[in-house]
Amino acid sequence: MNIPADLKYTKDHEWIRVEGDVAYIGITDFAQGELDEIVYVEVETVGETLDREDEFGVVEAVKTTSDLFMPVSGEVLEFNSQLSQDGDDNPGLINEDPYGEGWIVKVKISDPAELADLLDAAAYGELIG
Repeated sequence: MNIPADLKYTKDHEWIRVEGDVAYIGITDFAQGELDEIVYVEVETVGETLDREDEFGVVEAVKTTSDLFMPVSGEVLEFNSQLSQDGDDNPGLINEDPYGEGWIVKVKISDPAELADLLDAAAYGELIG
C-alpha cells in the first residue's frame, strides 16, 4: 500500500499536498483500490469556497459511487481536466497514479491551521490497517 510521507490524509481517504497557499487534493491508493475501476469523476464546485468536510465532488466506479470531502477550507480553483470523460480524458488516472496525475482538485487554502488536524502517513497507515 502506497502512503507517501510528504502528504496529509483524512479519515475519509482523501490526501492533500500543500504547495504554498495552494493544495492538490485526491483520493488515496487505498480508496482507489477499494473502489476498483473508476469510470467517472464529477466536480461542480470550481470557483466555490467550501468549508472543511464539505462535499466537493463525486467519484463513480463500476460498482459504487463515493462522495469527495474537503480536507481543509478553501476555494476550489481547478478540476483536473484529464479526469473528465470528454474526448480522450481518463478518470482511470486515479487508479493508475492516485498521488500524481490522478489528483482531483486544486484549492486555495483559507485556513492553514486546519492542516494540523489531518493525519500524517503513519496515522493514516494505522487507520487502514
